[in-house]
Amino acid sequence: MHRKIRTPLWLARFVTFIAIIGPGLITASADNDAPGIATYSMAGSRYGYGFLWVIVLITIGELVIQEMAARMGAVTGKGTADLIRERFGVKTTTFAMFCLLLANLGTTIAEFAGIAAAGELFGISRFITVPLSGLLITLLVLKGGYNKVEKVMLVLCLSALAYVATVFIIKPNWGEIVQAALIPHIEFNNEYILALLAVIGTTITPWGIFYLQASVADKGVDMDQYGDTKIDVAFGAGWGNIISAFIIITTAATLFTRGILVTNATEAAIALEPLAGSASRILFAVGLLGASLLSISVLPLSTTYAMCEAFGFERGLNRPMKEAPAFYSTFSIITILSIFSILFVPSRSLFQFMLYSQSLNGILLPILLVLVLILANNKSIMGKWKNKTYQNVLAIGMTAIIFGITIVLFAEPFLR
Repeated sequence: MHRKIRTPLWLARFVTFIAIIGPGLITASADNDAPGIATYSMAGSRYGYGFLWVIVLITIGELVIQEMAARMGAVTGKGTADLIRERFGVKTTTFAMFCLLLANLGTTIAEFAGIAAAGELFGISRFITVPLSGLLITLLVLKGGYNKVEKVMLVLCLSALAYVATVFIIKPNWGEIVQAALIPHIEFNNEYILALLAVIGTTITPWGIFYLQASVADKGVDMDQYGDTKIDVAFGAGWGNIISAFIIITTAATLFTRGILVTNATEAAIALEPLAGSASRILFAVGLLGASLLSISVLPLSTTYAMCEAFGFERGLNRPMKEAPAFYSTFSIITILSIFSILFVPSRSLFQFMLYSQSLNGILLPILLVLVLILANNKSIMGKWKNKTYQNVLAIGMTAIIFGITIVLFAEPFLR
């Protein structure tokens, strides 16, 4: 008689948790892409621990906003662009898609900037790495082999965990870190405000809202299964921003204390010297390359899906080109335009360009948030699952803060 082997409770819970995580974790983790790493590195090297309170604030904001998107996907079974078209009509949809295209195009170009910077760390010209990576990723996506490659790239992106290890090696002052995380430090100058918008824009991304809602809808999640999705979204927001905080802590403790301002990939790589020594350049380049390749696989495609969804064009990689010309044309234009845009940016400006692209995300984000908030409060769309009061307070508060920061950015030159 065979004895039944009982699975340990902790193992059963772990397996259940792994089965739950999905779109929420992927969306939040994607914040730590090439422009994300560049933005957090520059913030840590220039302002020390001074941006940690921002990470705490936007973790709450990201959780609320991403939960709204996931809930709308579960309730309606539709993507954000689809709902915007149905609720607001063609004019508003066109304006919203223009904002999304502008933000996503800037971020896609920034991903290619990450590839250019990673290649130049190995002494390889961007005129080789950028077109080659664009061609390879396009072929992989269009041929349907993206899922296998994604697994390899996600492993490469785990190099971001090196920042966590480095923090425990250098043993920073945790009292100072906790104080910086709880007490806001604000400066009223153009550089600080741009950095603030960049940190917000690289964490709560316009494309992330569209991607998450579409993913939840495509998975066929309904409100009976939504509890698992909420766990996924909460864990994703927490985990992604823990990594972001550790990038800031590492660069603050290793570069800010030595007066080194990150303006390029070589300076950013120095932050990992306590962990990797002379190999820090290689470790940083591999992480930057992996993060960039993963994102240029997703961003042009997610933008194309949203645009076609909004205007009712045929879409999908399973359709031949003659059946979905708008889909393939939009994808090609975004990719080609991004490649050519970054080829002629000076090497010393690559990291600065990434910062500006994320600042643009932050500036355009409130426009999309207003539309999402209206949708999430529409009873005819959401029924009994429309926003609760506390969700509106938090989401409206975050939107108002970003609007306010943007106004200060444009008003600051006139207030000197």
